[in-house]
Formats: sequence, structure tokens, C-alpha cells
Amino acid sequence: MTLRRVFFAESELRAGWRFAIYAAIITLLFTSRGAIETRFLAGLDDATRYVINQASRFVLCLFASWVMARIEKRTIADYGLPWRRMFRNEFWLGGLFGFAALTTLLGVMRLIGVFDFGKIALRGAEIWTWGAIYAAIFLIVGLSEEFFFRGYVQFTLATGIGFWPSAILMNALFGFGHRNNHGETWAGMVNAGLGGLFFCLLLRKSGNLWMPIGFHAAWDWGQTYFFGVPDSGIVVPGHLLQSAFSGSVWLTGGTVGPEGSWLCTLLFLVLWAMVTLLMKRRMTATSPPS
Repeated sequence: MTLRRVFFAESELRAGWRFAIYAAIITLLFTSRGAIETRFLAGLDDATRYVINQASRFVLCLFASWVMARIEKRTIADYGLPWRRMFRNEFWLGGLFGFAALTTLLGVMRLIGVFDFGKIALRGAEIWTWGAIYAAIFLIVGLSEEFFFRGYVQFTLATGIGFWPSAILMNALFGFGHRNNHGETWAGMVNAGLGGLFFCLLLRKSGNLWMPIGFHAAWDWGQTYFFGVPDSGIVVPGHLLQSAFSGSVWLTGGTVGPEGSWLCTLLFLVLWAMVTLLMKRRMTATSPPS
């Protein structure tokens, strides 16, 4: 009886053991992926390898979660991705929310004189082509990062240590994971972690990951394509506006872009208050919606 209690809580494996099994599966899958990428993708440019890496991470996490769902007699929806809600209201509301939040942040920077929206840098078909390319890329990024950090792992750790302790742990790792981005700073990593916590709040309030995915994708799309500002220190070609920053790094974010600004920190605090006031709580730490 005592030995059983080491492994089981009520009718299922304890959260720690479930997490350990999932981690072992993910480690095996990612190790295999690394060997394949080394052999077949070495000649590709960095941007292409990045997109493939993000897409494959999502697929592998989805597969590992499916295996765990079979073991636990759950569904992928329990881990935050109900397929019947795919690209429904939550996703588009999150996208609108994300783009509006970024626009507000840059608008405030413009008002205090540290940002200039600039002129349109693309012409004709380029506008729609680049816009569609980046929309597809950041949808993949949103799916990959949200499900990796706030899918199965968030659900399982929450059943063991509680929703917010697990959210704080995972998003500390999420913020720290930005450290290798070109031009990243500690302020940018802090804001990335705060952004991840905010996505957990959207998960908690909406009941699934579609709103955080929409917000995440639109925020990154707005930075990289629409406004042409650095996204966590990364600048790529094909942006709509030829914008520019000037002024103190603590206001502009410097090489990081808006995510490195203390104004972004303030923005996340305001967004947290808004969501808390406007959205009713639907999710609990141990029983996500199906």
C-alpha cells in the first residue's frame, strides 16, 4: 500500500512520474530529430532551419502528448488544444488583442518621442506575399511555443504543485530560453517571462491555448512584419514599415526591440489587470475543459 502511494495518487500516476515519462519521450524524440537535422538540414539557411525546428517541435510535442493521453485516458483537449475550437473566436480575439497591445505600446513610444513608424517599405504584391509568409511562420511559432511551454507540461505540473507555481517555473525557463537570441538583454528575458505568465492567464481565463496562440502569433507578426521592429533581438527582411527607434534604451528596448523596454513591462501589468477584470474564470488547475 505504501509503495503504491509512491507512484499513484488516487486513481492515476502522480504528476511527477507522468512528467518524467513525458520528458523521457520528448528527450528521445528530440535527440532523434537532432540527428536527422544534422544529416539532412545542414545546408539550409538559418531562417528555414528555424521554421522547420519550430514546426517539428510542435509535431513531436503533440505526438508525445498523444501517447500520454492514451496512458492517462485523456485527450489532447485536456492539455489545452481542443481541435473543435481551432481558429474559432478565442484565436481571433487573441490575435486582435495581441496586435492592439503591440500597436498601443509603439503608439506610446511615438508619443514620448522615442519611436517613428516610418514609411511603407514594400510595394504591390510584396505587401501581401510577405504578410502571408510571416503569418504562416508565426502561426507555427505560436503553436510550437505555447504547446511546448503551456501544454502538457503546464497541465501535468499544475496537478502536482498548482497552476501558478508551475506557470512561474515554466515561464522562468521560457524567459531564460531567449538568452541566445542575437541582441537579447536581461530586461528582454524578464519581459519574455512576464509575457509567458500573461499567456498562462489567458489560458486560465479562456480555458484553452487558442487565445494565447492567437495573441502570440499576432504580436510576433506585428513586430517582425507590420512594424519592422526587432523581435527579441531578431530583425529579418520583408517588413512593411521602415520604422526607427531613438532615445534611452530603457524606453526603446535597444537591440531587443519593444520587448526589452520597461514600457513593455508596464504594458503586461496593465493587460493582466484588464484580463482579470473583463474575463470570467473558466479553468481550474486540475480539471481543464475537454
